Amino acid sequence: MINNNSPIGFFDSGLGGLSIWKEMNALLPNESTIYLADSKNAPYGEKSKQQIIDFSIKNTELLMQMGCKIIVVACNTATTNAIALLREKYQIPLIGIEPAIKPAALKTKTGVVGVLATRGTLNSDLFAKNSKLLDDDLKLLEVEGKGLVKLIESGQLNETKELLKKYIQPMLDSGIDSIVLGCTHYPFLIPIIQQIIPKNVTLIDSGKAVANQTQKVLKQLHLLNDKKNAKHQFITNSNEMMLSEFLEQVQIHPSNKEVCFRNF
Repeated sequence: MINNNSPIGFFDSGLGGLSIWKEMNALLPNESTIYLADSKNAPYGEKSKQQIIDFSIKNTELLMQMGCKIIVVACNTATTNAIALLREKYQIPLIGIEPAIKPAALKTKTGVVGVLATRGTLNSDLFAKNSKLLDDDLKLLEVEGKGLVKLIESGQLNETKELLKKYIQPMLDSGIDSIVLGCTHYPFLIPIIQQIIPKNVTLIDSGKAVANQTQKVLKQLHLLNDKKNAKHQFITNSNEMMLSEFLEQVQIHPSNKEVCFRNF
């Protein structure tokens, strides 16, 4: 039976959606959560659209079976490729995440915005549709962050610097004044990216907006939890120890936390 105490569900192609989890927990500390890390199939950005849809259906149904009251598709690639189908197929509220190109377009002064994302996101119909809605004078520089997700998944955040330089320098040479982080894994690289970019270049991600939207929907449905009894499950289908180490590395250590393996 779904009620106020039911958990918020999250899924991602691995650990990246934990950047969304952090924003959600900061805004809604009373909410219990279940996080599915589909690390076995990461990265989604290199999979076919049908594979992404199949993974998204599997994850959604598992979170529904576990009694979640709302599901956050904490993955840009899954959102842009599968959320429309998920919303047709299921009645549970679904919150998606996609590259924040509209806020970047509104803030830019140079008229040039960089987008660092996975191939699956950049090639999606939803990304193309949203890009066409922007001002014709705006220049979007789309760059695939190939290899970054695998390094982040293995906890090698510091090993991403050379790849980031390779991807970001052409953007800087083209006069960008902002970079949209179009993958939920990438906010974990912000400290490293800030070593590469000048201070006048802004980094934009969707974490806070997703948390705010989730709060808004739960409030509308009268499903906000006002009791201080939050419990948190972090479930992986790959390496339980790696997940535990990553949670510590990115300073996610709430009380009442359980980390476990499940073959899904």
